[in-house]
Amino acid sequence: MTKPIPDKAEVALEYPDKLYIGTFERTSRFDAHLDPAGISLSLHRTGAADVRKTVRMHFHYGLFADILHDLAKTVSSVPPADAAHRDALREAAKALYPRRNDKDDIAQMTPEEEVLLLHVME
Repeated sequence: MTKPIPDKAEVALEYPDKLYIGTFERTSRFDAHLDPAGISLSLHRTGAADVRKTVRMHFHYGLFADILHDLAKTVSSVPPADAAHRDALREAAKALYPRRNDKDDIAQMTPEEEVLLLHVME
């Protein structure tokens, strides 16, 4: 399911004899999800045939994990005055880590975890 792009994305595809550059702004849409092999990302610019374009990327989990680690190493390059973007990145990264207080996590508890929880609640 696609969602509106809240900001902007720029894509460049470089070949030895060609260069393709595309921008995706607020009128564009995106889809990002996990599948059995990795991360799938699609950017869609809708409209007339002469402006319509789609970019699809797929990263296996190992590569995507390395990308996240490299991004974390360079987060200090985000200017302190741009705290909003830094905070947004931090919150998005936190969302990858399951929280034990979420209803979804409780629904996925093993029977042993449920028994322990009941004992704690008594």
